Amino acid sequence: MHFSIEVPGAKQAGRIDVLSPFDGHRVGTVATVDLKGVNQALSTGAALYRDRSAWLSGQQRGEILERAAVLMQSQSEQLIATAVAEGGKPYQDTRAELLRAIDGIKNCRECMRSQHGREIPMQFNTASQQRLAFTHLEPIGPVVAISAFNHPINLIVHQIGPAIAAGCPVIIKPAEKTPLSAFMLVAILREAGLPEAWCQPLLTDNLNTAEALVTDPRVAFFSFIGSAKVGWDLRSKLAPGTRCALEHGGAAPVIVAADADLDAMLPLLVKGGFYHAGQVCVSVQRIYVQRSIARQLAQSLAALAAALKVGDPMASATEVGPLIRHAEVDRVESWVNEAVAEGAELLTGGQRISAALYPPTVLFNPTETSQVSQREIFGPVVCVYAYDTLDEALERANALPYAFQAAVMTRSIDTALYAFRHLQASAVLINDHTAFRVDWMPFAGLRESGYGTGGIPYTYRDMQIEKMAVFHSNL
Repeated sequence: MHFSIEVPGAKQAGRIDVLSPFDGHRVGTVATVDLKGVNQALSTGAALYRDRSAWLSGQQRGEILERAAVLMQSQSEQLIATAVAEGGKPYQDTRAELLRAIDGIKNCRECMRSQHGREIPMQFNTASQQRLAFTHLEPIGPVVAISAFNHPINLIVHQIGPAIAAGCPVIIKPAEKTPLSAFMLVAILREAGLPEAWCQPLLTDNLNTAEALVTDPRVAFFSFIGSAKVGWDLRSKLAPGTRCALEHGGAAPVIVAADADLDAMLPLLVKGGFYHAGQVCVSVQRIYVQRSIARQLAQSLAALAAALKVGDPMASATEVGPLIRHAEVDRVESWVNEAVAEGAELLTGGQRISAALYPPTVLFNPTETSQVSQREIFGPVVCVYAYDTLDEALERANALPYAFQAAVMTRSIDTALYAFRHLQASAVLINDHTAFRVDWMPFAGLRESGYGTGGIPYTYRDMQIEKMAVFHSNL
């Protein structure tokens, strides 16, 4: 299977080869656009928004989304194969991602019926007599979205689905490592009836061109999923009036109390830590365990991690696939070696399998200053730390400049509520792993982990303005 993707209506500036992270074979090629291509795309989106008489009706948008969900289902194997080939997430997990994405498209349709304007109270003082006021939701304007590689189907749905539902023209720039899934999804939306100009996928020829796309004053809303360094830098350069949402990464903490049900919790920790080789923004990274059970949990976790099947992501039995780049394998291996040299105990893993594959790795009691303790690993490495008091565990869990999802594992409601109150996180999972998510719930990185709130209904609302009408009548 090989794809050659052109950008309809735009002059090609160059081409990017899309390579399999597992074995390096060429999966496809994608044309890139330069500053002229970006300007053309922005001009198209801005013109669509200005011509209010030509906006797509709610009925049209809803029917397009309904048909798109059906088409995604009918083309599911091709979508899965493409995402696995370019992104390396194992087949079984990519299939689950596709099902989520289809449900996400349906969720976008549901938002159109459930979110609405409101009445503003009038006639309660002298100034507001003989007046009636209400609000109406309308599209905010052209949307520019930049996406990440790790969920090449579902993340795109989270960005372009709400834009289409809200009635916004949208330009989507997928990750250079995984653009094919995005182009396929846009093709499906067009097959479902979406006019081409309303959703324009593109890759830029360089970072300066991408920055010009994002910071143009014609952009009404900027959606970004990716690294904190890039996201915060772009936000600082947005044109006045451009609103935005940023989703970055974290170093998700889990606190395990002495009374936790380890038999039930260990499989969840394995899933949360090693799903997609740890390349998830809320992947389980730091587990703080009460000292009386810390070594027991660490050794049991290591045994389960060592049993995971690592290899070809297209194989149905594979549970852990490749990292997205060989350089990431180098980095993760370096961080683990450094942690061991500084005193961490290596319980399993720790040596690369190939240039693309790194095994599930468990470290026990790394120092607090090791990179594996201080920074987002974004690889298949989980660190287990012993603690003595709950307050100590909370302090260590909160010590980093990231705050996203956190978890506590305990049979005590008092412990759960105390941890919920004191953990610095936008969501605290009780007796679950930090990577749990359904697509209609709020999903928000705090501090350096992001800005704004993700989740389909929240993104849909962000891509609209609440316009008020005030009627004055002497009757």
